[in-house]
Amino acid sequence: MSALALPVSLRPQASASGARERALARATAAQHRRRPAGVILAAAIMGLVLLAAFAPQLLTAADPIAADLLAANQPPSAAHLAGTDYLGRDVFCRIVYGARYSLVIGLTATAISVLAGLLLGLAAGISPRWADSLISRAVDVLASFPSILLALVVIAVAGPGLVNLIAALGLSGIPGYARVVRAQTLQVVRSGYVEQARALGLSRPRLIAAHVLPNALGVVPVLATIGLGGAISGAAALSFIGLGPQPPTPEWGAILAESRNYLRVAWWTGILPGAALTATVIASTVLGRAWQARYERRQP
Repeated sequence: MSALALPVSLRPQASASGARERALARATAAQHRRRPAGVILAAAIMGLVLLAAFAPQLLTAADPIAADLLAANQPPSAAHLAGTDYLGRDVFCRIVYGARYSLVIGLTATAISVLAGLLLGLAAGISPRWADSLISRAVDVLASFPSILLALVVIAVAGPGLVNLIAALGLSGIPGYARVVRAQTLQVVRSGYVEQARALGLSRPRLIAAHVLPNALGVVPVLATIGLGGAISGAAALSFIGLGPQPPTPEWGAILAESRNYLRVAWWTGILPGAALTATVIASTVLGRAWQARYERRQP
């Protein structure tokens, strides 16, 4: 009888253990669903940047290149929320319209990097070993240059300007995406379900389109969100040294370059555009990291 009674005595402990596990699972799920204040703030900042980029007239009615020398270097006021620069141009208006240039440059450069990296990484992952080796060595050569140095070389050859700046930043970002896609592709190609699909006679193009490509792309949007901030800051850095859009274009890097000689007498002409640039880069990175954490939790 004692042998039969033992499991009965253990039932309350097993029940308590199960209850604790369920409570822990509920607490973990609630923690995952919770949105930290930093992520919410980052989303709000990016929302404002998107609004400024696509509908700047909703935020300001001023002209970003209209000069008024009589109102030069005026501090922030009700008439000019962020003051005026050395030519009397409204700084807040230039910040708002500058979001369009910075965001377009960042998005386009990131898109170029993602598409080219996707093609190279996918080709390397599904190709024979000699082709994989050739593509990987070419990517390694690009990756051996610091991204900003590679962009400088491209602009030095092609010349300054908006289009060349986008092309230079897009080229410098290719190696990172190519390596990630190649690694994901190799992992998917060697997985069991791909081997089963191949054994069932699925054609190579259909196998790539239906199984390899969707699964290899999983992490790319996450990395692109993080990389967007780097592209925007890189564009501002190159514009600051005169290799991007030229004055009077209201691009954030160009605005900072024009204001550097007036910081002692008109600090707002450089500090406030710099704050907008910094907030945008940080917000993009925070959203990308949050998305990355959520993606990694879903992985088996």
